[in-house]
Amino acid sequence: MASNDIKLPIFTSESEDPSQKKGLLGSDEPTGKNATSAVSAEQPKKIWPGYIIMIWIALSSSVILQNAYILRELKFNYPIWLTTFHLLYATAGTRVLLRFTNLLDGLKNVDMSWDRWLKNIVPIGALFSASLIFNNLAYLTLSVSFIQMIKAFTSVAVLTMSVLAGLDKFNSRTATVVTAISCGVALAAWGEINFAIDGFLYQVFGIMFEATRLVAIQKLLQGLRMDPLVSLYYYAPVCAGINCLLIPIYEGWGPFENVVELVGIPLLITNATTALLLNIAVVFLIGAASSLVLTLSGVIKDILLVVGSVVIMGSTVTFTQVIGYGIALAGLVVFKTPPEVLNAYIVRFKAAMGSR
Repeated sequence: MASNDIKLPIFTSESEDPSQKKGLLGSDEPTGKNATSAVSAEQPKKIWPGYIIMIWIALSSSVILQNAYILRELKFNYPIWLTTFHLLYATAGTRVLLRFTNLLDGLKNVDMSWDRWLKNIVPIGALFSASLIFNNLAYLTLSVSFIQMIKAFTSVAVLTMSVLAGLDKFNSRTATVVTAISCGVALAAWGEINFAIDGFLYQVFGIMFEATRLVAIQKLLQGLRMDPLVSLYYYAPVCAGINCLLIPIYEGWGPFENVVELVGIPLLITNATTALLLNIAVVFLIGAASSLVLTLSGVIKDILLVVGSVVIMGSTVTFTQVIGYGIALAGLVVFKTPPEVLNAYIVRFKAAMGSR
């Protein structure tokens, strides 16, 4: 569900970092009479961030393409049911991970009372559920490529909600970047050949609920150290419970009657497993590289998704959309990169150009 711009601290010390555990990385045991001293002196090896980023890109892209394939190509028009299945699978999966791995050791650092669960977790879970449902509804009528272009507006929505909540302020830099991203997304929407107003509105609502959720996390969960898997542990059952109340009202018995025939159990399990693995990958991704590298990785993932949608699913992307999306992505990189970091790269670039 992979996907999220707010970076929360995960590990309080290196000893708690899963990437430092030998059981996860493996190592060649030294041999000879100095083996004991060599083992004690050897520093644990870290996973190269490039591997983690590539795995995250592959899993994130796979989940999106699979969802689009199931909902649109296979005509399984039950996005609430599919979302609920993912959440129930995640609920069970996080409990299994808690029992047999150390990936959810962060639960020990969370002081969760019933009062906090009811006042904080449930509202955020409801926003999360709405975001997932509306995002999946968009796949029924919009192409993956166009959806990715619209999602470039998410950062603008988060900033707007943060300003309204008093957590952030507009300045000349953010105003310029926001304008660029907005114009780029608008240009991409104007160039869409198969534009569907219902799908567009579903995606807009999905973005707004997601932005509200991210801001609510900052307001309601201050002081709680919750990494993506710990968050999923708490949110998944809440979202699944809410969705279970919606299925009989909006989708009835249709998904239960048609899921085996239209989708099949193997694809359904693969889809839910990929989504769960994506959340695990995000745990290792946070803190694995600089904010600029992660931002650029997200841009590469979005571009690959657009290309994959064209190649695999036959989507059409116009030249106008390429220009508009390019403007939006450039604005996104500037928006997510701290000014001091961006200025340092500009100085290096100018110095390199001047030395030629």
